[in-house]
Amino acid sequence: MSTFTRLQKRLSRCGIETHFNNDIYTFNKQDITAQVLLPNPLPLEEKAVEQLLDFASVTMPNSDGKVCAARATPDFHPGATAPVGSIVATTPNLIIPAAIGTDINCGMRLFTTGLSLNEVTEQKSKLIEQLKQVLLHDERDVPVTPTSFQALFDEGLTAWLGALPQQGLWNSVNFDRLTHEISKISGNDLLSADSQYAPEAFFEKRAIIRPSSLGTVGSGNHFVELQIVDEIIDRHVAYQLGLKKDAIVVMIHTGSRDVGFYIGKRWQDKAKALWPADQKYPKSGLFALTDNHAQEYLQAMGVAARYAWINRIVITELVRKTFNTLFKQDASQLLVDISHNVIFPENGMNIHRKGATPAHLGEIALIPGSMGDYSYVAIGKGHPDWLWSCSHGAGRAEKRQTMRSKKLVSDNSLLPWQCVTLKQERLFEEAPAAYKPITPVIQAQENAGLIQTAVKLKPWITFKV
Repeated sequence: MSTFTRLQKRLSRCGIETHFNNDIYTFNKQDITAQVLLPNPLPLEEKAVEQLLDFASVTMPNSDGKVCAARATPDFHPGATAPVGSIVATTPNLIIPAAIGTDINCGMRLFTTGLSLNEVTEQKSKLIEQLKQVLLHDERDVPVTPTSFQALFDEGLTAWLGALPQQGLWNSVNFDRLTHEISKISGNDLLSADSQYAPEAFFEKRAIIRPSSLGTVGSGNHFVELQIVDEIIDRHVAYQLGLKKDAIVVMIHTGSRDVGFYIGKRWQDKAKALWPADQKYPKSGLFALTDNHAQEYLQAMGVAARYAWINRIVITELVRKTFNTLFKQDASQLLVDISHNVIFPENGMNIHRKGATPAHLGEIALIPGSMGDYSYVAIGKGHPDWLWSCSHGAGRAEKRQTMRSKKLVSDNSLLPWQCVTLKQERLFEEAPAAYKPITPVIQAQENAGLIQTAVKLKPWITFKV
């Protein structure tokens, strides 16, 4: 009996019908349908399927708000509540806070350094040591004022830049470049925010505030990685982006840190508290917000989203400053900053992406593999059946607990890539074997018309907390 047949039988006992055709699984349960794009060699986990169908069935009593569609990309695997790699579209009056959770606006950004591998190799040891101090030992000076936080949350990123104090890190940045780069932050124009939902600590009566999480990567699968342009697949796109073979680029993967946790936890609790008292709780434990409460959540989520964007901006400037100190030049340029854990109002719906990347027609997407596998710069093809999305990576194949027990890690000195971390367990948890291979993940999405790859990147030095 095939693995798929066994899975079909197990799911059928839960009332779930399963069909598979051309790398697409279709699941039906009590008139609820969800689809997963997953090539045959990659594992399909029963728990993830059940989580996706749970989200597809979320409703709110006495409301016409509903889920319009539920999809998942090839990095699909179980999450704490929502499966990673899922996209759930709802009507404009319905929001599911747990679909995003607490890592609000986790995302990727990619920027060039203006340097080639040959130009940086001689300074590799110094580069590692200096970036290690900044990224892992928190040697940074990032002053912010209450006024600048007020401007950020009530007006936006440009207002935040204009209100920053001229000291610390901000003495050395190129503000004209930063202002221009705001236009390369995907989705920034889709969200608004309100400072009333922000942590009160940001508005204490102090001249300078130095949030402990601002300019930090975070743990788990988050990283800062120096990568090498390995292959130009689409010369036209590569030329537009200024990418050449053997160029060094920097990819950042992090989110809103403690601000996301502060807002995400409160609003998940609020959604539960607002459930009608005369109605049973849903068996899934998933609660929706509707109408005014849904709009309030989006304003609160916007606070965490903007904090995630400035967190990635700060990390970018810290890395730029390090490169400038060592190589006496700063010709770097931001290529894109793209979110994969956020809700955007798009095409008349609220598109909830949990570990999934927007892939609208002509839009840049970043799809990293593990720290031992390739990453890709791709161009979205705007496939409406897949809710204008693609995967945000390869996806985990093994749980962190499992990887800690296996302790599969090679001698860093013998590898073509290097992981720099202060925690030995991170080498086990995030070892390449913990993740699916990136090649079938990419091929399945190209074959299905979600993306077109443009540039292939290979890891060189990965920094993990």
